[in-house]
Amino acid sequence: MATISTEDALEYHSQGRPGKIEVIPTKPHSSQRDLSLAYSPGVAEPCLRIAENKEDVYKYTIKGNLVAVISNGTAVLGLGDIGPEASKPVMEGKGILFKIFADIDVFDIEVDAKDPELFIQTVKAIAPTFGGINLEDIKAPECFEIERRLKEELDIPLMHDDQHGTAIISAAALINAIEIAGKKIDEVKIVVNGAGASAISCAKLYVKVGAKRENIMMFDSKGLLDKSRKDLTEEKLFFVSDKKAKDLAEGMKGADVFIGLSKGNVVTGDMLQGMKENPIVFALANPTPEISYPEAVAARKDVIMATGRSDYPNQVNNVLGFPFIFRGALDVRAKQINEEMKMAAVFAIAGLAKEPVPESVNLTYGSRNLSFGPEYIIPKPNDPRLISTVPPAVAKAAIESGVAQRNIEDWEGYKQELIRRLGLDNDLLKSITSKAKNNPKRVVFAEADNYKILKAAQQVRDEGIAKPILLGAIDKIQRLIAEYNLNLDEVPIIDPRSKAEEPKRHLFGDALYEKKKRKGYTQYESRKLMRERNYFGAMMVETGMADAMISGITRKYADPIKSALDTIGVHPDARRVAGMYMLLAKHGPMFFADTTMNIDPSVDDLVDITVLTANSIKQFNITPRIALLSYSNFGSVKGEIPEKVAKATAILHQKYPGMIVDGDIQANFALNNQLLKEQFPFSDLVDKNVNTLIFPNLVSGNIAYKIMQEMGGLEAIGPVLLGMKKPVHILQLGCSVREIVNMVTIAVVDAQSRNK
Repeated sequence: MATISTEDALEYHSQGRPGKIEVIPTKPHSSQRDLSLAYSPGVAEPCLRIAENKEDVYKYTIKGNLVAVISNGTAVLGLGDIGPEASKPVMEGKGILFKIFADIDVFDIEVDAKDPELFIQTVKAIAPTFGGINLEDIKAPECFEIERRLKEELDIPLMHDDQHGTAIISAAALINAIEIAGKKIDEVKIVVNGAGASAISCAKLYVKVGAKRENIMMFDSKGLLDKSRKDLTEEKLFFVSDKKAKDLAEGMKGADVFIGLSKGNVVTGDMLQGMKENPIVFALANPTPEISYPEAVAARKDVIMATGRSDYPNQVNNVLGFPFIFRGALDVRAKQINEEMKMAAVFAIAGLAKEPVPESVNLTYGSRNLSFGPEYIIPKPNDPRLISTVPPAVAKAAIESGVAQRNIEDWEGYKQELIRRLGLDNDLLKSITSKAKNNPKRVVFAEADNYKILKAAQQVRDEGIAKPILLGAIDKIQRLIAEYNLNLDEVPIIDPRSKAEEPKRHLFGDALYEKKKRKGYTQYESRKLMRERNYFGAMMVETGMADAMISGITRKYADPIKSALDTIGVHPDARRVAGMYMLLAKHGPMFFADTTMNIDPSVDDLVDITVLTANSIKQFNITPRIALLSYSNFGSVKGEIPEKVAKATAILHQKYPGMIVDGDIQANFALNNQLLKEQFPFSDLVDKNVNTLIFPNLVSGNIAYKIMQEMGGLEAIGPVLLGMKKPVHILQLGCSVREIVNMVTIAVVDAQSRNK
């Protein structure tokens, strides 16, 4: 875990605008009319509608997406009773997590009320403001009564995350850990150290998922909760044990599972030695676990361990649960968060850990191949699939258990809506992936002796996007497959240098020789070139043995381009090749060209690039709306570039009258329709929402897409190579597995369109 200094923490919270959150208007507010609609007199209309029908509050206000994070500051993190004001930074932080993980808006509310009755009445009084309530950092045993009463007396979803958040996540982890250990949940002996709100809720939930209460031994600071104890609260009495143990060390002897929700360094390696085989150890005290991960692993090689820390495997982190549970509850307007909804979250989270891990998650955690096993029993907090997995499960449980006030008919549509909320996906990517799956093509991977390529090949094969063909040294590729536990059974592996491929090398070389013999190529040289994977792969495409080729992850962009141009060549209808990038923005895709090929295009070159780009975009069932960019607006500044762009635009207007295109134009006017309409109402791009930018030279195009990719945080797909006779696409040097998969998907769709 990264070391954070006091100064860093204080500066982070105080720099610039103090605190971590702000309120941002969601409606226009720049004119007097806007303000009249927002407040008086316009605001009276929704008020009257809500007065007539309270349910309309969800239609006209933020209530349906607003959660209150409420605390009295009596049990803040590991800091104890530090008061409501001191708890505010934590509550603001909780608000950020709700927003970034589930797009839920939050008001944090710190209440100066230690008396449970006063706290309950305060929360009840403000509840009409909110669609849900998250109770936070309230000490036990008061928190039990507060939550019980509020659940009974309110009709909106409410949860005390300190109790149920850890319980839900750890229960999911426990289910998976027990499966990996080869044990049965109704037979395992569980020792719980800690008897506060979180520990009791955890243990109760373990019972609901199948553990036997009589197999649970719970310890508090005074020892085992047994029948001799006269100091136990009602909640602790539920876990009184018939067994005897003088201390925690004795209690852990013969145990299958240890759950720590207490304090750091209370468990030793020797204590783990006394546990049964494949011991499950959840040391969840934070930041210092009951036993450190290195010490536990040193003591027991067969341990399956989780902690609350992010720097070790299996982090039990509440953020896996509460944002998504509330998301599902809000979306069906649940009256409460009941046991069925919590259980649905448990099994959804547990199930997700068994699915293949996205490459983005692997990269974040510095791993190459996370997979279900002792070091991966629960999903990572940044797994983008959580938003489309947990809320639907929770929402469905709310509907089936009768606490939902809104039904969901289209579950697949709901999942896509959840993904769009966070901008994690894009209709374009979804569309072309579906298109590729309808008719997957044979794709040659020219650099298959690379882990990322192999991982991508497995993914596109498993998802039915493409039929991969791997080129490279067979022994090396098979070693990589074994080393990273990849599944590429039945995927062809071809070594162009091998004796077995000599007939193909001669066949391909002779075909190249016929094409290039008047360009200085000899038959010997042509055959020799076929030992190179890019030439061999390109010739597979040229001769119909494959449908598309992917290359470039380990080479300069020009190297695979040359082999493709030599063997396949430019399409008969194209005079040149160009490069296009797709940038996935929340509002939809943007297309940039030329970004990789033509250094200083002429007027005719710009026309060709625009036509190539437009035709490519149409493959994705998108209408291109094109701006030819310059530093001028319709001749406002004289110069070589504006004149070149203006001439190209004139030719496009003349030759392609149906094309939505205009220029020369500056980028801000192209992208800001209001600005364009005010200043240049004659433009063909007014009210068209430009989605395609054609740059006047390679410098501007290349710089623009890289700035947008890095500073704008947009996902880039490309470069898509335009103008080739057959599909060949070149990867960025060192690109990610996700980017490779995206390019393969583009290549398949490209091949499909050419077959037509």
